[in-house]
Amino acid sequence: MSRPLRVGVQLPEVERRVEWPELLRMARTAEDAGLDSLWLGDHLLYDLPGGVTRGPWEVWTSLAALAAVTTRVELGPFVASTGFHAPPMLAKMAATVDAISGGRLLLGLGAGWNEREYTAFGFPFDHRISRFEEAFTVIRTLLREGRIDVHGGYYDIADCVLDPGPARPGGPPIMLGSTGPRMMRIGLPHADLWNVWWSDYGNSPAEFGVLRERVEIAAAEAGRAPGEVGATAAVLVQLEGGVGRVMGDSSYGSAVTPVPGEPAAIADHLQAMAAAGAVHVQLVLDPITVDSIATVAEAVAMLDQG
Repeated sequence: MSRPLRVGVQLPEVERRVEWPELLRMARTAEDAGLDSLWLGDHLLYDLPGGVTRGPWEVWTSLAALAAVTTRVELGPFVASTGFHAPPMLAKMAATVDAISGGRLLLGLGAGWNEREYTAFGFPFDHRISRFEEAFTVIRTLLREGRIDVHGGYYDIADCVLDPGPARPGGPPIMLGSTGPRMMRIGLPHADLWNVWWSDYGNSPAEFGVLRERVEIAAAEAGRAPGEVGATAAVLVQLEGGVGRVMGDSSYGSAVTPVPGEPAAIADHLQAMAAAGAVHVQLVLDPITVDSIATVAEAVAMLDQG
């Protein structure tokens, strides 16, 4: 029996300091165990409790490295902020990672939200969605058509050519990292996938189903056929040793219950997400370790067995 949905895992961000040898072990463990995708947060730093400021490794450099040491799993930024790079440069990096991976990139795009990292690194935080709209046009056009000339309110781009292009004709699938009304109006006419973070739908398959119905209405208004824009979601899972996820999204919150970390419970939840219309999920594990990924692999094996 075929798996009812694709299952990926988000690798560590700033939950703790993780050096590259451990990250590579996690990536290889996930691939060897049959997971479908690896995801890396595109963030620069967080202010954490206790006066600690911590940042992850840079996402595009990291994706290129992981692409070079894996052969099967898809890889993606979760999700790339269009405000951290000039749009043609982001398209250039995406095409390069797609080529290194042999066509395994899933390109998540969003407008960003953490003002602290924008101001710390000198990026403008104003008019984020308007900037995203222009950047989104540039990025998708370069990846899908290879050339653009645009003179907008935020970006002035003269006859830019993307060469070499991505590994696949038409470029990598694009995932919209937002379900906000204005972001959906911008992204749904063109995106291949959409995504929602676990805390934004209560980590609940039922609530995800309600949200999916709302997004489907917006997609239809954008001229898309039913199910044409695939539904994806982050899912929070707490395994043995988890202490609560405290990052830029604060803690779990009273309304959000993490999925228990036993393989059977994870498999049941994934089945419920598939029934609610998800085609791909990104597991956010607490804690995120090689052993946690191995536990998730047991759940994925249960899905494969039906």
